[in-house]
Amino acid sequence: MDSPYSHELRIAIRAVQSAAKISQSVLSSDDKGTVEKDDLSPVTIADFAIQALLTATVHSVFPDDNFVGEESAADLRDNPLLLSRVWELLLPLRDDEAKSLCKLPRSPEEMCAMIDECGFGEPGGPESGRVWVFDPIDGTATFVRREAYAINLALLEGGRQVLSVVGCPTLPAHAKGPIDNKTTGLGSIVFAVKGHGTYVRPLLETAREPALQKLEPHAASVSVADLRAVSCYHMLDSGVDGAHDAIMARLGIATRGCDLLAWVLRWVALGLGLANMTVWVYKKRERTGKIWDHAGAMLLFEEVGGKITDIDGKAIDLTVGRKLAANHGFVAAPRNIHHLVLKAVHDVLHEQGKANLLA
Repeated sequence: MDSPYSHELRIAIRAVQSAAKISQSVLSSDDKGTVEKDDLSPVTIADFAIQALLTATVHSVFPDDNFVGEESAADLRDNPLLLSRVWELLLPLRDDEAKSLCKLPRSPEEMCAMIDECGFGEPGGPESGRVWVFDPIDGTATFVRREAYAINLALLEGGRQVLSVVGCPTLPAHAKGPIDNKTTGLGSIVFAVKGHGTYVRPLLETAREPALQKLEPHAASVSVADLRAVSCYHMLDSGVDGAHDAIMARLGIATRGCDLLAWVLRWVALGLGLANMTVWVYKKRERTGKIWDHAGAMLLFEEVGGKITDIDGKAIDLTVGRKLAANHGFVAAPRNIHHLVLKAVHDVLHEQGKANLLA
């Protein structure tokens, strides 16, 4: 695909392919070196190793760019055994480092420094220039259970999404919906460049799979009757009880559709046309999304005709910090009927006595 970001795209795809190798080597293991973070979410040795790999690779090519990622290396510095296990995950990639275009840290100390390059990074405001955002394993809770997860890599310029590359090691390139956390396949990469569309390809080229497919703008002009949802129905308690089902009932959506934990995979499902709407209302106004769960991946849906706002109808602001503190929740739908989905959200929240969740 020709675009102003062809070089960045080539580097990003190769980095995601190598990251997928790391994740798959850990996926089959019973002991994933899981640590519980302060927010009670899990992190594994794969998360640390992949963030180090992605940062080192992109930094070696674009040394003046900035980085934001989910993890910091504090737990590794405090736990020599955990540090050793993460370092050992990178060693098998040494043999094909040049061929894969990847750049690996040269020592455990450099590995920790690369992780912290992201872990303490901030996206900055509209004048922030180029910022790469990484989520090494989105869906760690399902990853630990050997289920669906994603590797998210995004490039922002001045806080605007310009490039998205998402590795989906468990999702086949030509998946048919609806899908859930247990859907398995050979794996795929879904990517988008601003103004140039959304594409899907196999995680690795094979003789049986087409190398690349551009996705048609499936969300450009559909009716409410055509809506198909993606959400998380069984694993999160952060959403408003009953509101999501009521909103879908108000819109006449008869089936729940795709059921996915990882937010990045939900954006992938929307980009691929396995669904074309999602709504999420947090129980508390102060609860917010995190930039690495959404940056870049939202572009996959926008490039096929989707529109994404928060529940107040405001555009998602990726410049305010590591948390999306300027927004509450998400409403994503085909551009021409987004206003109708947003109205259904407001109507249901008013009827349920939860209008306080609106601005």
